[in-house]
Order: sequence, then structure tokens, then C-alpha cells
Amino acid sequence: MTSPRRGPRKAQEIFATTLALLAEHGYDGLAVEAVAERSGVNKTTLYRWWPSKDALLAAALRDSDALEFSVPDTGTLRGDLRALIGLIRDLLTRPPSAQLVTAAFAAAPRRPELGGVMQAFFADRMARERPVFERAIARGELRADVDPVAIMDLLGGAIWFRVLLRSGEAGDGYLDELVDLVLRGTAP
Repeated sequence: MTSPRRGPRKAQEIFATTLALLAEHGYDGLAVEAVAERSGVNKTTLYRWWPSKDALLAAALRDSDALEFSVPDTGTLRGDLRALIGLIRDLLTRPPSAQLVTAAFAAAPRRPELGGVMQAFFADRMARERPVFERAIARGELRADVDPVAIMDLLGGAIWFRVLLRSGEAGDGYLDELVDLVLRGTAP
């Protein structure tokens, strides 16, 4: 028996279907009925676990494996940051995650439940990334008073802005330059 937090037996299939439909049709085109049909689950089952489209999408974003990542440990702060922002770039530029992220984040300001999920998503990411900064402080590569959230906001925000708002490229050279710029300002 599954716990109420995780959903029904086919929860991962339902989440995968939800995210695939989001990527294909955007938030406005996502329908619970289509998720039920494609995943082979009764619509009433979905509504029993998730009372709305927003609740279902929030659960899919939070509990699916689609946006998972491994925190790097390259042995240097520069290497770890470069690997992390490479993952962010890939998330924003490679299908299907690019369409999924764009649709979810575009809908979040209009949908309070999704906005809360986005906040929790980024808090979870930062909690996972924190060891990168703890290791760097221990190695003497980073001042202890530097805010890791600010570093990730600067790096991640620059990529988001470049890719989503400027429709520009975020190639390897650009990522290297971003990391070097930030590290110059945070060195001990």
C-alpha cells in the first residue's frame, strides 16, 4: 500500500505522463482527463489523490524523477560550480525538460500552489548543493561569510536570463566566464 504523500500505485507513471503532457501542450493545454487517458488510470483516481490540475502538477514536479540531478564533487569549487551550472543550462535547453521548465515557471506566478512548489523545489536544490560550499570553505577556496544562495542566484539567474529572456546561447565558454567572474568576488 502506498502512502498518501506519494499517491497511487502508478504514481510515477502518472507523474511522467503529466510532465510529458505539460512539455507537449504547456500549462493551459494540460488536462487531468488527458493524463488519466494516457496513463491508463481512472480520472476519479486522479481526483481522489489530487483535487486539481495544479495539485497534480505540483506533485509531479516535486515527486517525480524528471528533474533529479547529482551534486558534483570534482575536488574544486570551480569544477563543482561549473558542473552545477552545466546541469542548469541543460535543464533549460534540452528537451523535454526545457519545455517542461518553461511551462511550469510561466504558470507559477498565476498559480499559488505551483509557486509554492517552485519555492520548495529551489530550497531543496540549495540544500543538496550546500555541501559544495562547505567543502570549498574547508579547502580554503571560499570565504565563510559568502552566501551560497547568492552565488547560485548569480550563476543560475545569469543562465536563465541568457537562455529564456535573451534567447541566447549559454555555451561552455559563457559558463566558464560566469564561474570565473563570481569566484573572483568570493575568493578568500
